[in-house]
Amino acid sequence: MSARELHLNAFLMGVGHHEAAWRHPRTDPRALDDVAHFQHLARIAERGTFDSVFLADGVQIWGDVRHTAANRFEPVTLLTAISQATERIGLIATASTGFSEPYNLARLFSSLDHISGGRAGWNIVTTAGDRSAQNFNREVNTEHAERYQRADEFLDVVTALWDSWEDDALVVDRESGVFAEDAKVHEINHKGRFFSVRGPLNAVRSPQGHPLLVQAGSSEDGRAFASAWAEAVFTAHQTHGDATAFYADLKRRVTARGRAAEDVKVLPGIVPVLGGTETEARALADELDGLIIPVRAVRQLTELIGVDLTDHPLDERLPEFPPVSRVNGAKSRFELVRDLAQRERLTLRQLLGRLGGGRGHQVVAGTPEQIADHIELWFTTGAADGFNVMAPLLPSGLEDFVDHVVPLLRARGLFRTEYTGRTLREHYGLPRPVSRYAATALV
Repeated sequence: MSARELHLNAFLMGVGHHEAAWRHPRTDPRALDDVAHFQHLARIAERGTFDSVFLADGVQIWGDVRHTAANRFEPVTLLTAISQATERIGLIATASTGFSEPYNLARLFSSLDHISGGRAGWNIVTTAGDRSAQNFNREVNTEHAERYQRADEFLDVVTALWDSWEDDALVVDRESGVFAEDAKVHEINHKGRFFSVRGPLNAVRSPQGHPLLVQAGSSEDGRAFASAWAEAVFTAHQTHGDATAFYADLKRRVTARGRAAEDVKVLPGIVPVLGGTETEARALADELDGLIIPVRAVRQLTELIGVDLTDHPLDERLPEFPPVSRVNGAKSRFELVRDLAQRERLTLRQLLGRLGGGRGHQVVAGTPEQIADHIELWFTTGAADGFNVMAPLLPSGLEDFVDHVVPLLRARGLFRTEYTGRTLREHYGLPRPVSRYAATALV
């Protein structure tokens, strides 16, 4: 094993990340509401000694109900069920700071961390789009910068609540009748612009102290937020150059905050389309793209980038996009799609094919050796600390990756052959945070 260890996360998306996965004969769309399907996926990833599995989430129905195989489960609930079918693999769920309250969210992830024995992680999102806001008594969403300001205060509150019980606060002395040392259980008394929270949390400190903090925004505001809070960053890049530039910029920001660069792991998304030969892999990619329903894909793209393309001819090049400053949605994904369309002079139909596999994440079609080569190149040349593996078809795509790519990565000394820790923080080589109140008490 090299001194620096590759990190792999399995991004579980229904029956596959390709938007037409549910139409392919190698998947079973009825599995979308079957907990056993997701438990099976997690066990496959655990067999491959992945650091973690990850579930995305949203607070609206995405795309076209007529043509979209939508996920059914709230992720923290589903990961709790998955925790009972696995032993070591980390469990990361998305939850929004825009449409949650810090106290309730702190309890959810504390509970998952306790139930799983220290395997919980929170993917922090601020949630773009007006349709989500309209499910929470608002007509329009708040501005991009303000969403991140709220998120920053949200994290102040949540981490204080996770710290509010010191590790040794429990006494459990039956003879004296003392259950907990009240001097070691702290009200946080937070009063800020967005939140007023008294505390303490009504749960003892969890095994990891703080569940792992993950972030998935790459805009200017997103990078600033990640440099302050994130311990892993999920990101999307189409080119090696863009990936290395992002990696260097984020690590620079992290060290400028006084944090160690290695304490923040950068994991771009990769959609591995595997075949016994490169021709077989490309044939599978073409087969999946041929199942895309254009009207559905255009609607999803419109929601993804906040630019209405529903009346644009499929076989004409994309129109000129508005300045990113006018976008109140996911700015980094807007820029990725805009740059891809302009760089390769794509028609709308061509763009839909390029995005169908992973919504802007890089699709790599090839043999196991070619996929392993791609991962090694990015890992060893300052583009990634690991990857968010997004199988186009599930479970078969994840099984193929575990059975054929992971052994190559192990043989090259890049990836673990067995787990050495039990918590998600241990998988990532990160320390367990000390309660801020315990540190104060020692002064």
